[in-house]
Amino acid sequence: MRPRLHAPLPAPLHPRIHPRIHPRIHQPIPSPSPVVAARRPALARVAAGLDFGTSGARLCLIDRRERCLFEAATDYARARPQGCADWERALFDLLGSIPGELRGVLDTLSLCATSGSVLWAGRDLRPRGPVLMYYETRQADLPGDHSGPLDGLARLAWAWERLDEPARRGALALHQADWLFARLRRGGLMRGALTDWHNALKSGADPALCAWGAVASRQAFASRLPRIVAPGSGLGRVDPALADRLGLRRDLRLVAGTTDANAAFLASGAEQPGQALTSLGSTLALKLLSRRRIDAPRYGVYSHRFGALWLVSGASQAGGAALRKLFDDARLRDLSADIDPEQDSPLDLYPLPGVGERFPLSDPAMAPRLEPRPADDARYLHGLLQGLARIEAAGYARFAQLGAPEVREVLSCGGGASNPSWTRLRERALGRPVRRARQNEAAFGAARLALLGTRVFSHSPP
Repeated sequence: MRPRLHAPLPAPLHPRIHPRIHPRIHQPIPSPSPVVAARRPALARVAAGLDFGTSGARLCLIDRRERCLFEAATDYARARPQGCADWERALFDLLGSIPGELRGVLDTLSLCATSGSVLWAGRDLRPRGPVLMYYETRQADLPGDHSGPLDGLARLAWAWERLDEPARRGALALHQADWLFARLRRGGLMRGALTDWHNALKSGADPALCAWGAVASRQAFASRLPRIVAPGSGLGRVDPALADRLGLRRDLRLVAGTTDANAAFLASGAEQPGQALTSLGSTLALKLLSRRRIDAPRYGVYSHRFGALWLVSGASQAGGAALRKLFDDARLRDLSADIDPEQDSPLDLYPLPGVGERFPLSDPAMAPRLEPRPADDARYLHGLLQGLARIEAAGYARFAQLGAPEVREVLSCGGGASNPSWTRLRERALGRPVRRARQNEAAFGAARLALLGTRVFSHSPP
């Protein structure tokens, strides 16, 4: 039975949210004990992770043994454009779907969100100007003496230039995750904004210093940038009025989050240098654990600080978005079954959804290579999947060329991870074993971050 709420929630985006309850929900729910009451345990009894993606949001609850207890998902009423009201409604819908017996033992919460999505807001959390999502390109006059990506900072600078003087007064720069945490946190933005160094990377943070880099610090609005903390560090308690409203514990702890792609890596089970994760979604995103930081903006390569290690990253524009322009999901499954992945396709294709590539080579003018198209659609799909496998192999080869460790194993997540023909084509192109990640959901990675804090990183910094 769901607990009685102390105040009505906003009307839901949809007639009802559709929670997917994991079979392990039937395991005994952790309960308070005299020991727990006397001394807080090293780990939370139940931890929550939220993932705010491109088209919707997900929730995952896990116990101390990292067993999934409950999952739920909801779509935004509108995916493009989206704004704070869409995020807030999804946040309330998901937290409101948690069964009452789990709310009573939910100790800690973290979240991940899309990297590079930014906005300006007042201390009352009201946006000043538009929310600019990661896929919205904005040009700004930024110097080129920064080793990492700056597309988030470019969006902030573009929006700042278009704010009038009254709107600038008291405005704070925020990432999507920062706004969501402020909505949950006691005091909100009254004592300023906080961000984590994963979400701040594309806004000009220097991951080696764990602080704002020179380019960001020279901006006219540098004093409006949020304070940077480590992913997994404590952010304080939930707002008590909001806790009462949602039926949550007033002592619920909030833990600094990460980006959606990094949360997917935390969910994958990869922990050692040389382990890699390829996300086979709308785009082809590659991540590799390394002892060395690798940054090469000319090739679209950058690194996140990951404890004492570095998460080398790059993403091609090629991927599922290009495939779905040609075939629907059912047709892709049927055609894939007719492919012999032990044979090479004679086709040389590069399936981009439009003009422009960023990794493993950066060419804004590069056009998709989708022809010739055989009459047999299975042969055509064979060539497309082989093309994507070659792009992935070229991406990891680019990492190695720049000094990253040799890839020992590739884990897979995203929709394409369940395609056995594509998996075998990738194994042949990479010359390495490929297997599905332990967990496929970024919300699970965010829940691990909430549970373990900074200990989630297998090699902690000194």
